[in-house]
Amino acid sequence: MLEPGRVCVKTAGREAGRYCVVLKKLDENFVLVTGPKSLTKVKRRKCNIEHLEPLEYKLEIKAGAEDEEVLKAYEKAGLIEKLKLQPPKAEEKPKKAEKKAKEKKPEKPEKEKPKEKPEKKTKKPEKAEKKKTKK
Repeated sequence: MLEPGRVCVKTAGREAGRYCVVLKKLDENFVLVTGPKSLTKVKRRKCNIEHLEPLEYKLEIKAGAEDEEVLKAYEKAGLIEKLKLQPPKAEEKPKKAEKKAKEKKPEKPEKEKPKEKPEKKTKKPEKAEKKKTKK
């Protein structure tokens, strides 16, 4: 019943009430699902089948499809309008090349030698000086 491409509603957890798509069956109790996050705010994750309510909609995707493929399948099936979902903005869909560029961290310049700490100023014993002046 929960084959790849089946659109479901999550019934438990922090994502309860949100739409997701089954990507593949992991075992008799768990499946891999995605929203995708840019469309329905459901992350790609393992989910208990008891926490899903299957709908009559099924997307034409292969098992383990990428989020971009799932988005295209939603558009092709016309489910974005039917389910009244907010389509992601062009800015929210990072391309693979951009993603890799963000992952690469710029090289850090060599650290300069730490500056020597200034000597601590000691407090002058003011009371002792005052006593001397009184005598």
